[in-house]
Amino acid sequence: MNGRVLVIGSGNLDKLSEIGAILADLPVSLKPAGDYGRFDPDEESDTLEGNAKIKAEAARDLSGQWAIADDTGLFVDALGGKPGIYAARYAGPDGDYEANRRKLLNKMKGIPAGNRGARFVCAIAFARPGEKTLLFRGTVEGEITESPRGSGGFGYDPVFFAPEIGMTLAEAPPALKNSISHRYRALAAFRTTLERLLRLEGSAAWRAAEGSGRK
Repeated sequence: MNGRVLVIGSGNLDKLSEIGAILADLPVSLKPAGDYGRFDPDEESDTLEGNAKIKAEAARDLSGQWAIADDTGLFVDALGGKPGIYAARYAGPDGDYEANRRKLLNKMKGIPAGNRGARFVCAIAFARPGEKTLLFRGTVEGEITESPRGSGGFGYDPVFFAPEIGMTLAEAPPALKNSISHRYRALAAFRTTLERLLRLEGSAAWRAAEGSGRK
């Protein structure tokens, strides 16, 4: 096991669980930013990447460790791209998952099949002390259903039908969802960079041990 800690800049337990499952096979110790103190950065950007960067850099600064954070948006064609980056707060600051879905379905009433296209987009930011923050993006295309389907997942998953698996993200078993989702695709791009850095870090540690006679 690599001793490297990777801090996740999120207080959303569903998101923490999903990221943990997708990255479970990596030789890092995953920890939520809240383990290091109060974590509540202001998401003031008007882009997914900007908000992911704010959260990742806040988690890095709080912990002193490598950190990642994501920001996700739902872009619905018939609504001109709304709710977009405001998907998590679509029903207002006090709205929950169900309230957000209900508002979306109400806005979509009367829109026929074939005109209900949408996409989930996830931006991942990777922040390290003393280094430039790196950004990654993943997208999954789909359609908004007329009513919720499935009991899994979270957020808009019950109303997001993914044609490539023939079901909503909430109907899909977790392993299936985590093999095609927007978050998985962004994390897959990120992990290529992370694995390279871990290999370099491991090689450097080996060389240092070899030079000191401790290998």
